[in-house]
Amino acid sequence: MSAVLDNHGHAGDHAHDDHGHHGPTGWRRWVFATNHKDIGTLYLLFAFAMLMVGGVLALLIRAELFQPGLQLVNPELFNQLTTMHGLIMVFGAIMPAFVGFANWMIPLQIGASDMAFARMNNFSFWLMIPAAAMLVSSFFMPGGAPAAGWTLYAPLTLQMGPSMDAGIFAMHILGASSIMGSINIIVTILNMRAPGMTLMKMPMFAWTWLITAYLLIAVMPVLAGAITMTLTDRHFGTSFFNPAGGGDPVMYQHIFWFFGHPEVYIMILPAFGIVSQIVPAFARKKLFGYASMVYATSSIAILSFIVWAHHMFTTGMPVTGQLFFMYATMLISVPTAVKIFNWIATMWRGSMTFETPMLFAVGFIFVFTMGGFTGLILAMAPIDIQLQDTYYVVAHFHYVLVAGSLFSMFAGVYYWLPKWTGHMYSETRGQIHFWGSLITFNITFFPMHFLGLAGMPRRYADYPMQFADFNAIASVGAFGFGLMQVYFFLAIVLPAMMGKGAAAPAKPWDGAEGLEWEVPSPAPFHTFETPPKLDATATRVIG
Repeated sequence: MSAVLDNHGHAGDHAHDDHGHHGPTGWRRWVFATNHKDIGTLYLLFAFAMLMVGGVLALLIRAELFQPGLQLVNPELFNQLTTMHGLIMVFGAIMPAFVGFANWMIPLQIGASDMAFARMNNFSFWLMIPAAAMLVSSFFMPGGAPAAGWTLYAPLTLQMGPSMDAGIFAMHILGASSIMGSINIIVTILNMRAPGMTLMKMPMFAWTWLITAYLLIAVMPVLAGAITMTLTDRHFGTSFFNPAGGGDPVMYQHIFWFFGHPEVYIMILPAFGIVSQIVPAFARKKLFGYASMVYATSSIAILSFIVWAHHMFTTGMPVTGQLFFMYATMLISVPTAVKIFNWIATMWRGSMTFETPMLFAVGFIFVFTMGGFTGLILAMAPIDIQLQDTYYVVAHFHYVLVAGSLFSMFAGVYYWLPKWTGHMYSETRGQIHFWGSLITFNITFFPMHFLGLAGMPRRYADYPMQFADFNAIASVGAFGFGLMQVYFFLAIVLPAMMGKGAAAPAKPWDGAEGLEWEVPSPAPFHTFETPPKLDATATRVIG
């Protein structure tokens, strides 16, 4: 998805001189990439590859659960599949994809020539390759992959084979990559904005990523600490989480979720940013309540640090603690609701059209809101105690993360693809992808609410007969959903990479605003070599 997909592409026609004079070509261009567009492209392609790997693991899980009894895999392998599916999707697909969007779009949106630290940018991407290889290869290590759930709970992690150490090492490397990427994003946004673009005139996507980057720097070291303590418990005789030596497995949960809950918002705030760019463009109106969106995003980030133990209502927490985390969780739903009302108010009486980016954005708002409501139900301690570790929880977080993060990413890809490649995608194919994804997603995950309410626990390879029908429906939906993403690659991504489709104008969406629409399509290899002169709104270049 590069701006210039062959080394003799057309970007040179628009730029002052051909980018061939600026750096290596061929494979060296990608291996030694320091250009934010190339690195953004690498991140997006890597994330899609990991999405496919994680998707295959998910389909193995659903194939096993298609009917009662053990069909394909034994319970040990089943738990390895659920653990690795979670780790690969969170750390290999969703987070790198959003970093890819940040690399591509933030310099274009703020009028910067590139990211602040170009070589560190390259390093932070290439760290992900060995980490991902280590994660995936753990299936072939003695004893198989980690099988402690994506949360890597002790004491299970203390009993795993050598793959657990490989998993811990991979998580450290991925964390280092995230921290470097975050530092880069913060410095770029704070120091490299075009003159005249104040913070409160920045696009919402840049705002959400600025806040997300601070969150990442705050919480990735917490995860590093938790898994390092696990490592020393495993090999160096410490007893942080080992009850036999006076350790406390529940302490691991506290430390993990102190990272894990802000992490959930790390995976959704950039999605809010993308949707906040797309809804105004296709409603042909300014974003309603820009300042309140910025404050709501900041509030979510701050409050995300005080809600972690709502994942732990069944650990024997005192009632006072349960009440605190219950009320804090309800409180954090307020700024999230503010955003949803702002998007609806933006659409209200707008001149709306429903091209594919808008379809995915509206689909995101609808399904994410459903996921939010189920989360609000889980916030209530007495109900959560009934629903803890059931398929209701699985349904809830897939509504938030698949229909949330993933749908917003699809919206962003369709929205910016003409800018990235210089070619329009097929609107018909995009709409097939949207409707196919939306319908199969709901067929997959909506029945899981009923399974959870009926008491089906998650991470079980087998189940009694009364859960059979809904599981069969969910499995059929999952295979349909997987096929829709393969269709997306073959029908949208590949043609774009091969340069097919009508030539895109500089501004393919007439309601779109922002500096990225002021440069030609495809975006030249080097943009804004001198800072642009902005008009009063900081969305247009003068002259």
